[in-house]
Amino acid sequence: MNLKTPSKLEKILAAGHLAVTSECGPPRGSDPEVITRKAEMIKDHVDAINITDNQTSVTRMCSLAACIRLKLMGLEPVLQMVTRDRNRIALQSDILGAAAFDIHNILCLSGDHLSFGDCAQGQNVHDLDSMQLIQTVRHMRDEGKFLGGDDIKRPPQMFVGAAANPFADPFEIRVPRLAKKIAAGVEFVQTQCIYNLDKFEEWMKLARDRGLHEKVYILAGMTPMKNAGMARYMKNRVPGMDVPDELVKRLADTPKEKQADEGIKICIEAIQRLKEIEGVAGFHIMAIEWEQKVPEIVEAAGLYPRPQID
Repeated sequence: MNLKTPSKLEKILAAGHLAVTSECGPPRGSDPEVITRKAEMIKDHVDAINITDNQTSVTRMCSLAACIRLKLMGLEPVLQMVTRDRNRIALQSDILGAAAFDIHNILCLSGDHLSFGDCAQGQNVHDLDSMQLIQTVRHMRDEGKFLGGDDIKRPPQMFVGAAANPFADPFEIRVPRLAKKIAAGVEFVQTQCIYNLDKFEEWMKLARDRGLHEKVYILAGMTPMKNAGMARYMKNRVPGMDVPDELVKRLADTPKEKQADEGIKICIEAIQRLKEIEGVAGFHIMAIEWEQKVPEIVEAAGLYPRPQID
């Protein structure tokens, strides 16, 4: 892949290093120190930090403002952007806003339905879907034009990402859906949390059979389990999640005071196994409100120190 953007994340991937990204959820308030504290915990162990965009449809500080906070800290943000809340004017406007602060990574998402969040009576916008948002960012970057056809003065230089879920039903369309996102112009994907390693390996094999691993950088999503209760919740209550019974049993059979440590151990073991899979270009570690554990995971999994790229 040719380097088209000033993205440090893209440079690390293009150089053949296993990339490591993580994420921070913005606060339910306007205190920027919440983001600063989370970022300080992980900044030396990751290449870029995602900022979620009103995740689970709960109102939070906007992703763009939190990304700017990371830039002011000298860090590499990944702007998550959902199509749920904005029409095409607002989406293009926020892309330009990010570019004005030299934010060079974007993750294009649909977003959780409003019924999951704190404003269930609100309207889902979805003027564009996630595929069309990918196309929009590429059009603005590569053609230097707005969707309406006018020229952009100083087009945004974005490394374009999206999500991929190898586990949602029906499984048969998961790889074709990845292929569609690649055709739309996506350059890297971060996957749903991986617990069923066998099924993920099958998904990767199907992707390799179509040569997709050579067309997109695939970052495997990892979320450490805090306890058996979290594992049961993820298994039974979170759509598109595949948590094997043996993983739940392993945590349940561990004494309660040691379940958190066991969850970290399971995550590290998974990374070490997935590192060996052809086509896995890195890891996206989503330690939800558990950011302090990211350095331990990265070091124990053999992903530290991080490469330095100019």
